[in-house]
Amino acid sequence: MEAIRNLARLCLSLSNTMAVIVLVAYIFSRTKLYQDIIDKKFTLRNSLALIAVMGILSIYGTVSGVHIFGVIANTRNLGPSIAGLLGGPIIGLCAGLIGATHRYLLGGWSAFPCSLATVLAGLVSGTIYKLNKGKFIGLKKAALFGALFEFFHSSLVVFLSARPINEAFTAQTKTTLPRVFALAIGMAVFSYITDNLVKERKTAEAKKKIENELNVATEIQASMLPRIFPPFPDKEEFEIFASMEPAKEVGGDLYDFFLVDEKRLCFLIGDVSGKGVPASLFMAICKTLLKTEAMRGATPDKILHQVNNLLYPDNDADLFITVFCVILDIETGEIQFANGGHNPPLTCDGDGDFQFIEMPKGFVLGPMPDMEYESKKMTLKPNDVIFLYTDGVTEAMNPEHEQFSDEKLRQCLSNFKCGEIDDIIHGVRKEISTFVRGAAQSDDITMLALKYNGCHPHLAADVQRKEEISA
Repeated sequence: MEAIRNLARLCLSLSNTMAVIVLVAYIFSRTKLYQDIIDKKFTLRNSLALIAVMGILSIYGTVSGVHIFGVIANTRNLGPSIAGLLGGPIIGLCAGLIGATHRYLLGGWSAFPCSLATVLAGLVSGTIYKLNKGKFIGLKKAALFGALFEFFHSSLVVFLSARPINEAFTAQTKTTLPRVFALAIGMAVFSYITDNLVKERKTAEAKKKIENELNVATEIQASMLPRIFPPFPDKEEFEIFASMEPAKEVGGDLYDFFLVDEKRLCFLIGDVSGKGVPASLFMAICKTLLKTEAMRGATPDKILHQVNNLLYPDNDADLFITVFCVILDIETGEIQFANGGHNPPLTCDGDGDFQFIEMPKGFVLGPMPDMEYESKKMTLKPNDVIFLYTDGVTEAMNPEHEQFSDEKLRQCLSNFKCGEIDDIIHGVRKEISTFVRGAAQSDDITMLALKYNGCHPHLAADVQRKEEISA
């Protein structure tokens, strides 16, 4: 029973020593020198650092060892073994020589075989590194190597020590298992640390690659949306401005505006279900289809109907998009619009406040074929403004989970009604930022505003001339 207690105390003592060595090795593993070693960027500086650290740990393994039966039960071989598995035979050998020299100078009947074992620990582990083509052998193999080498260490002491074999054998039977246990555990723990570091670096590299790709995707997506303002410097009949701020690197919102012909401007806004890359890809498809159909000269309801039927057959991901599509006659101010499940826009005449346009909401585009949409008409007078937006505006939340709301948007727009068209959008965005008070943006925020200035005099004369000719 006493022998079992002594064995347990010995194992505990060696485990404490092993824990200190592993802790120091862990701290060293977080340095740039060590990370360069993991990346196989060996220099004289980091090679010497690895030799010195593991050599000192080898000395510590001896100093902190337990004297029993005339020998030192220790973890001296852990440092050189780690050095060899990380840096190869030369680094392992040099670290082993540091620990071996110190052990030999201490003397004792097992000095020579113990010193030789320490040198061989670094050399053999380094050879394994070479045979494994510079790759770390992993947790299980490292632990197995530690255990087997300590049995080999004990054999050297038995056959090469200055004591009779039977006495050396008796001493080793008392110390071998604790040393095997301590070194195997130490190698396993350090292997675990090293494996995790390698995985962390691979994860960081993969994350950086994804971030770079997302940055490129962000730039591509931004380039798909009109960004030059004013977009039609020669068109004095209207002013238009828009912005899109994705919640993630890429978003699912869209806006677009383009001249269908000399007298008609199409402008629209949309919001794809979901966020991120899938939504952005679906957005790109929708934007292209909407413009293509609008350029055919169709009315807004027909544009939505046709785009919906084009999206449905290949929509395996069951995505959908809400769209509000408007066509403005820039000569008369008449707008024709249709709604595909989108938030109702707001309009403001020259003197009044902003009010929501009342109309059927319609059905979203994508999930069902052959949906019918309804077109409505109204006429903008000079200085009237129409404001389109996505639900990321009204559903922006503050830390108390309160939404910005439709009414707050209406009031906010009314406060900016006398400003320039870009000031209106910037003002709303600033009000949203103030409202959310730093809360994370949960959805894309997209806005588009158009101000109708009225028909330019020379265009009015052209219109009148055409009417006279027709008469």
